[in-house]
Amino acid sequence: MSVPSAIPAPPPLPGLQNPALGTRFHNGMDGRFLLGTIFRVCKELRVSDIQMRAERPVYIHTNKGMEKLDFLGILSALNMDEILKELIRNRESGSHGFGEHEDLGDRVGDKIEDAMKNFAETKVADFSCDGIPMGDNGERSGRLRIQAHLSSSGLGVTCRILNDFIPELESLGIDPDTTETLRQGVLKRAGLCLVTGPTGSGKSTTLASLIDWLRRNHPKHIVTVEDPIEYQYPDDMPDPEYAGHRMPSPSIVTQQEVGRDVHSYRQGLKDVLRKAPHVILLGEIRDREAMETCMEAAQTGHLVLSTLHTTGAVKTLGRILEMYPRESHNAVLSRLSEILIFIHSQGLLNGVQRRVLTYEFLQNNDDAVASAIANYDGGARSLEDVIRRAGNIEWDGNLRRLRRQGLITDATYESARMNRSEAEIL
Repeated sequence: MSVPSAIPAPPPLPGLQNPALGTRFHNGMDGRFLLGTIFRVCKELRVSDIQMRAERPVYIHTNKGMEKLDFLGILSALNMDEILKELIRNRESGSHGFGEHEDLGDRVGDKIEDAMKNFAETKVADFSCDGIPMGDNGERSGRLRIQAHLSSSGLGVTCRILNDFIPELESLGIDPDTTETLRQGVLKRAGLCLVTGPTGSGKSTTLASLIDWLRRNHPKHIVTVEDPIEYQYPDDMPDPEYAGHRMPSPSIVTQQEVGRDVHSYRQGLKDVLRKAPHVILLGEIRDREAMETCMEAAQTGHLVLSTLHTTGAVKTLGRILEMYPRESHNAVLSRLSEILIFIHSQGLLNGVQRRVLTYEFLQNNDDAVASAIANYDGGARSLEDVIRRAGNIEWDGNLRRLRRQGLITDATYESARMNRSEAEIL
């Protein structure tokens, strides 16, 4: 099956007197023009995930899957080199200017040269960068999350345009009762809150919505360790009493990006407690060390939020146990039964008209839930039973709701439901 083209004809491209001229890629275009062209088209199409490969057209992720911007032509190897250099040129500074006294042009040239040498050695580069100009009118794309890599076709870049706007939880597709429970959860003095789901399921957006609500409404010191930072929290907020005015927000947010502000994720984990935080956000629990940091922080009086690449509460506990030897499982589950506040597991589905959020929600709010967590290693049945109780949201139950509302098709429901061994419930 061939990959569909996104649109039959291009919109006007930036910086051109005659949009009919020069609309296809060719050698000699600089990286700024190439990226500005691609991002302008993506803005028109309202997409944020982009695949750029040498000797191929640009591909974008849409509700239909992958679509190609073949009207722009083919990106050559030289085009891709220029694109990577421009992205490195706009890479967010590792030092923020601290201790740098040499000429800015020299710094940029050195940065590009060093980064290209490092990429040649490691064959991969992950970083975030500032927005790219989209024409001569001062408009820029959002901040970018970049992975550069090599493959059979040569240099490739996977790019996500990050949204500068942090949405409210109510706009994400989470029902009002669950939204309120999530917010009450992050107001607790200490404990562990987990938002889980596969890559691209919107975990970062849900966490950002929670953190942004918290910083605007409560006086906290919030410390984040992220790789990379996807959402940036401003220091101020709209003044609720004077329309059009802004005021400092009650919370202070200390955001740290791995590779920019800390040398490694391990260093960020090690140093986070020394900053006297009330709330800690760790971008991802990757291994046992990160899991231990989360649990120790939660047990010593901090509220911790983090993510795992799992679907559903049962699989989340199973993934945590995989990090530990068998003889430690009972102790780990006992700790989790005491500190876990909620597991919110979500996914994004291709809906009838647009992408739709589905989720499972388990709150650890009574003895039955705590007991089911503590005894999970003996079997998942008791945990599955408490998820079906009032106040929690079961994955398959939420899918049935979306199907009844006409938001997803029967085929989408069948492919996404979790408990396939159970009889179908209409």
